[in-house]
Amino acid sequence: MGKILEINGPLVKLELPQTVIGEQVRVGRLGLVGEVIGRDGDTALAQLYEDTAGLRPGEVAEGLGWPLSVELGPGLLGAIFDGVQRPLQAVWEQSGDRIARGVAVPALPRDTRWHFVPDPARQAGSPLAGGDVLGMVQETESILHRILTPPLIKGDLLELAPEGDYTVEDVIGRVKLADGRIEKLHLFHRWPVRTPRPFKQRDHAVVPLITGQRILDTFYPLLKGGKAAIPGPFGAGKTMLQQQIARWCNAEIVIYVGCGERGNELTDVLESMPLLTDPHTGRPLMERTLLVANTSNMPVVAREASIYVGITLAEYFRDQGFDVVMVADSTSRWAEALREVAGRLGQMPVEEGYPAYLGSRLAAFYERAGRVETLAGDHGSVTLIGAVSPPGGDFSEPVTSHTKEIIQTFWALSKELADARHYPAVDWLESFSGYVGSAAKWWAENVDPNWESARAEALDLLAASEELQRIVNLVGVEALSSEQRWTLEAAGLIKEGLLQQSATDEVDSFASPDKQYALLAALLEIYRQGMKLVKLGTPARRLIQMPLLAQARRWKSQHSSEDLAALKAKISSIPDAFEPLLQEYALSPSTPKEVRA
Repeated sequence: MGKILEINGPLVKLELPQTVIGEQVRVGRLGLVGEVIGRDGDTALAQLYEDTAGLRPGEVAEGLGWPLSVELGPGLLGAIFDGVQRPLQAVWEQSGDRIARGVAVPALPRDTRWHFVPDPARQAGSPLAGGDVLGMVQETESILHRILTPPLIKGDLLELAPEGDYTVEDVIGRVKLADGRIEKLHLFHRWPVRTPRPFKQRDHAVVPLITGQRILDTFYPLLKGGKAAIPGPFGAGKTMLQQQIARWCNAEIVIYVGCGERGNELTDVLESMPLLTDPHTGRPLMERTLLVANTSNMPVVAREASIYVGITLAEYFRDQGFDVVMVADSTSRWAEALREVAGRLGQMPVEEGYPAYLGSRLAAFYERAGRVETLAGDHGSVTLIGAVSPPGGDFSEPVTSHTKEIIQTFWALSKELADARHYPAVDWLESFSGYVGSAAKWWAENVDPNWESARAEALDLLAASEELQRIVNLVGVEALSSEQRWTLEAAGLIKEGLLQQSATDEVDSFASPDKQYALLAALLEIYRQGMKLVKLGTPARRLIQMPLLAQARRWKSQHSSEDLAALKAKISSIPDAFEPLLQEYALSPSTPKEVRA
């Protein structure tokens, strides 16, 4: 037992001679939970996850003997936790609408009984190592939960419980360790959140994460096990884009971490997610989803911890062989929590007041993404998507610039596009992906071998249109040649007919890879046919007036991903639409012979 010596906001100096850095502590008469972050002789410095108002020097403090950890086992999916893994439903039942300080609620329900089916390969006397699968629990209709041996355990299995119903605290097995000690096994175990979970080796990520959003999948792909960032100012649509990814992506588990965002935004997420249907299974989406909610009015230190809670939960499902997507909204608020704590510690500030270790902390966090071979020999992945909220949309500020150096896919959101009602407001000039080469192999094998060249052609067309738009803004469209006017029109066709995608459109909210490529190839074919006519002397005005262009803009909403036959029939008729103009201008006496040829 110890006592409080000094209080500085969320930082508390304690007299605790035996505690170690990283250990959890309980402080004061309310039993506020915190974490030791520094030692000096017999005193310890702790950061508390709860509001310290009303604490007084002299109140009791004690070390709990373990670091900040999460409980890992059945009961995670479908739950909504706060930043230190307290289930908000259970907290509400105990303390009402406001989280009472010092409330202690187990992360996993203790009274729920789960039907455990042991792995028949696990026999008494057989060797057992960390990460080995002990058996299965059907946690939800969608997910079969694999019960894992805690990673640091190694020994001989003495016994394993037969098939039956057990709570997470019931003993389901015993293992004899190398030093002779007997370790009990349960349906759950604990793991410290700041320590990455071990694995055998990293694999190369090779399969794209299909989100159903054309601007992401077709132009700036992300691989399963990859790292991505979504930077954008307020109102650019970050939260909506993340929700679209969470709903439609082809990962098996989705973890959404709301870190320091406004309460009304997180309320929308918490209210809408449980109502969504998983498009892949037809079951409720929450059967493969869990939420970590830590709003901006919650304690700042809990905000800093929430990111690590989320990534540890993601690694746990990865170790079961699942492909996991973790969405963090947003890492800027997490960095602001680091800045506040660093300021109270008196650490030397650098860029915009952030601590000098901001870049290394961000890198260490994103490094926990990846596709791995698990300790059990399975393959799983954690894909990290971090939102960044740069003040005023300034991408040169420290959090965005450090993140840009770390990640491989950068989906930059534009306030100008959002103001123009162009959603998703992903800026095709600022964004980039380092996974195009790997993704191209998958697209070539599963969709079309011409994907990479078609993507490059469309991006070149979009870049050329930006230059032409600057000329138009200065001197007007009359200064452009017919070729330039057609280039500008074709780029606009790609923006409206391909890049724009409504999250509320039942037909177009999701586009399969086949539909994405079909639309891309169709719009490029229209561009090529038109350019051929322009070179024959056709005025761009005649091409722009063609009904085909207005029709092509509506194809995305007229044909679902299951209705590709009708879409491809329209695409095959594109040359026929240009035939009258081709006949008119190809036979014109003024057309040069070499062009007619």
